[in-house]
Amino acid sequence: MSAIALRGVAKRYGDVAALRGIDLEIERGEVFGFLGPNGAGKSTTINVLLHYAHPSAGTVEVLGRDVTADPVAVRQRVGILPEGFAPFETMTGRQHLEYAIEANGADDDPDALLERVGLEGVGDRLASDYSKGMAQRLALAMALVGEPDLLILDEPSTGLDPHGVRRMREIVAAERDRGAAVFFSSHILEQVEAVADRVGILRAGELVAVDTIDGLRAAADADAELTVELAYDPGAVAPALDDLEGVSSVVARDGNLVVACARDAKLTVLDEIRAAGGTIRDFTTGEASLEDLFVSYTGGSR
Repeated sequence: MSAIALRGVAKRYGDVAALRGIDLEIERGEVFGFLGPNGAGKSTTINVLLHYAHPSAGTVEVLGRDVTADPVAVRQRVGILPEGFAPFETMTGRQHLEYAIEANGADDDPDALLERVGLEGVGDRLASDYSKGMAQRLALAMALVGEPDLLILDEPSTGLDPHGVRRMREIVAAERDRGAAVFFSSHILEQVEAVADRVGILRAGELVAVDTIDGLRAAADADAELTVELAYDPGAVAPALDDLEGVSSVVARDGNLVVACARDAKLTVLDEIRAAGGTIRDFTTGEASLEDLFVSYTGGSR
């Protein structure tokens, strides 16, 4: 049974098509990164998954249940970290967790949850006095109550320092290993690249790509980056590569020659540098980053 199954899902607001025929299936035990420029429909998709918005067409199943027919049963098995979480002004961190535990009919230990997200020792403080990063940790702890079968994390690293980001990644990996599905929406592409098993890219309400990052690279025929260390000024041989087939850019950077090229053009680039009189001391190659792929699939939108 899939954790999420969207089939032909569309959502219109008057004359505006927010989602256009989305087909998507996410398995349990999978971290799925959900990406798209501002206004692409990411928030609308999350709202449809949680039945905060009704689809105009199509079906939405979460954990084997139709969210339109049985939204309460779905939410009882889903942990949610919403974007822009704001704690209650009169409740401590521990009281927030006690409230979530009671509402979910769970038996979690509030102190264990506080420790898991790095808030040990501050549970008795008013959560309204927490920093933004501390409030985000609290929201994550609340999402973990009851060992949900699906976690929906909307911009989970907002406000977190590097230690908080690392802990969040560790928690996401642990939840995946436990068998939960994690639906991870973020504009910080490095975070998604670090934890996602697969990625979906949304553009103008359409799902334009769903694959592993390696699969996206192959499908997009994304350029590799070849960094070449030369014995002398790299600018002297750079012009020889400008018109070489398979080369999209040549830049002299930090004393090296950085060449964006097709994967099968790398050896030709090195041969051409030698033919132009360059003496190669060393070279390294790198794959296209998720940011490069995102820009490729969304037409330049970041």
